[in-house]
Amino acid sequence: MRFDARALAAGMLGRAGANGLASGRLFAGLCLAVLLAACTSMGKTDLSTSADDTEARKRARVYLELASTYFSDGKTTFALDAVKQSVAADNGLYEAHNLRGLIYMRVNEPALAEDGFRKALAVQPQAAAVQHNYGWFLCQQGRMGEAMAQFAAALANPNYDARAKTWMTQGMCQAKAGQVANAEKSLLMAFQLEPTNPVISYNLALQLFRQADYARAQAFIAPVNASQWANSETLWLGIKLARKTGDGAQVTALSAGLRKRFPQSREVSLLDKEVFDD
Repeated sequence: MRFDARALAAGMLGRAGANGLASGRLFAGLCLAVLLAACTSMGKTDLSTSADDTEARKRARVYLELASTYFSDGKTTFALDAVKQSVAADNGLYEAHNLRGLIYMRVNEPALAEDGFRKALAVQPQAAAVQHNYGWFLCQQGRMGEAMAQFAAALANPNYDARAKTWMTQGMCQAKAGQVANAEKSLLMAFQLEPTNPVISYNLALQLFRQADYARAQAFIAPVNASQWANSETLWLGIKLARKTGDGAQVTALSAGLRKRFPQSREVSLLDKEVFDD
């Protein structure tokens, strides 16, 4: 979507880097977020810290941080250069392999992207963030069974704190596969976890709209359109819902808001042409 996805990610899903999905174009950066892990246990009585890192590991972490910043800023080539240096310094950071997978996914190199995710999981098999990213990758490749297995593994991890994002992503993949009931269930699970997240609300409303459940869809999209997170796509969905329910006043109000706030948007063009079945 043409939202400032990084700003929304920072405000609603936590500042962790930004690139992913939502229903075709919506919030394209959110579902490929780079989630960096905390310290891991070292023995029974101590925790590893940066003081325990070798010089090679420290260099690798510096390059990884640089790569993450470049990736978040959309500087893909620089991000790839930095992540390669991170792996060259120390190939034992699963986060670096994960980011490598995300970078190659962004530039449409599926074989290299999958290699990155597989190597990340080889280093840290229980990394739920990687399982999420790999699941989204597999979904995009049409490998739905494998994608669902990765999402399930991520959600089964008791220490995973981004469950809402994974439930949402799983729901979108299920919708893509035509699994209507499962898609709604997953999106509702995401909403229950983060009821104020506008990305989830939009995707749930969109799914209900596609199911012709217009009253429920309206209940989820209306708060988004009344908030700072409204944009051309959320307003457009609100307009289409208002037309379906015969609410002419709402159609007029939302159309005026769309034209005023996003005059150059694709949705204004569709509105001018009265193309409501896009």
